Amino acid sequence: MVKPAKGRLVWNHSTHIPTLIPVLERLISLGNITTVTPGVISRARGNIPQLKLRVSVPIRGGYKIIARHNKSVQEVFMITELSQVELEEAIASCL
Repeated sequence: MVKPAKGRLVWNHSTHIPTLIPVLERLISLGNITTVTPGVISRARGNIPQLKLRVSVPIRGGYKIIARHNKSVQEVFMITELSQVELEEAIASCL
């Protein structure tokens, strides 16, 4: 049985939401996720005390994820073969 190749985490920005990177690394280790690219980080009005990841919209080859923690919001782009439901379940197991 062939084990799926491990995905990669792209480091484009010097700043990330606290505790986001370890969660993304756990997601990559599950398999079927090719590339994870954290994107733009910005401020939000509402306060989310714990890290929350939400599947936003489909993109070519994967999905855009919105990560929120405290007053920070960060886009995360995932290239994956998983369906949206499977990705949501994988995110829930990693949080």
